[in-house]
Amino acid sequence: MRILRRERITELLLRNTSLILFVAVFLFFGLQMPQFFAPESISNIVKQAAFTGIVAVGMTFVLLTAGIDLSVGSNMYLSALFAGMLMGDPGFGVVPALIAALMIGGLFGAINAFCIVRLKIAPFVVTLATLVAGRGLGTAITESHGVEYPRSLLDFGVSSVLGIPMPIIVFALVVVGAHFVLTRTAFGREVYAVGNDIEAAKKAGLNTGRIIAAVYIICGMMAALGGFILIAQIGRLTQPFARGKELDIIAAAVLGEFVRRRGQCLRRGYRLGADSNGAVGAGLYRGQFIPATDDSSSDYFLGGVLRQLARVATGEAQTPLYTRRDVM
Repeated sequence: MRILRRERITELLLRNTSLILFVAVFLFFGLQMPQFFAPESISNIVKQAAFTGIVAVGMTFVLLTAGIDLSVGSNMYLSALFAGMLMGDPGFGVVPALIAALMIGGLFGAINAFCIVRLKIAPFVVTLATLVAGRGLGTAITESHGVEYPRSLLDFGVSSVLGIPMPIIVFALVVVGAHFVLTRTAFGREVYAVGNDIEAAKKAGLNTGRIIAAVYIICGMMAALGGFILIAQIGRLTQPFARGKELDIIAAAVLGEFVRRRGQCLRRGYRLGADSNGAVGAGLYRGQFIPATDDSSSDYFLGGVLRQLARVATGEAQTPLYTRRDVM
């Protein structure tokens, strides 16, 4: 009886690892800095983490098929750049610019999908190449100069509905939509089937190439939307925009555990993954555990902390990095 109870407790803890980590992060930084619990502080953390969560939603579709997209940062940069160029026309408003950005993001994802599905190149290699190519194209277009955005976009970024900031509303809509697609549609079940066993999915008659292509296009569009939301809060595009965000997005995905949980508690996973990521960054900077500078050592330190949290969330910290079979 005691062993059965212990197993139930262990299973309960494992099922709620993301929630436990989320609470632990907030308690740790809250005890270090009481102002961390202020409503304004929490609202800012969620708002700043919204773009990460949006792109992590798209990354989920890719990860569920056992793929990866390392090019989302460059996609964010390129999509926001083209949206800014179009908004230079006085007659081009926020909504048309957003649609254009989504089209650019979808095209970026389609290029990844073509190389992966048709040319049979590994996703890691393809997206690593498009990461560099996308950033290089954007730099060539801007010649490393900054791009200013009109006031209308900034007004969109700071607007709110019923007191809820617009970035959080967009994030919530994306999460609910993704949750519905993955848990209530045939396409969602097909995505899981491809991730479980692609050969079995082919034998079942699924068009695996079409499914894989679709998830990369979705990821590209979510990267574009995340970049648009981020630039709406900043108002100025510079060459380092979204550089290195790929790691934050993947960390949010792992911390949210929406891949390992196979669709269970999906909405909570998105939210907790992104918010834990944002809370760690905000807490480390505000608590002066790492300096708030542009020095790359700060990013390395923050990345190391996030990776260790991700290892704990997925159980990797309790398992060896390789087995005897891997060595042999």
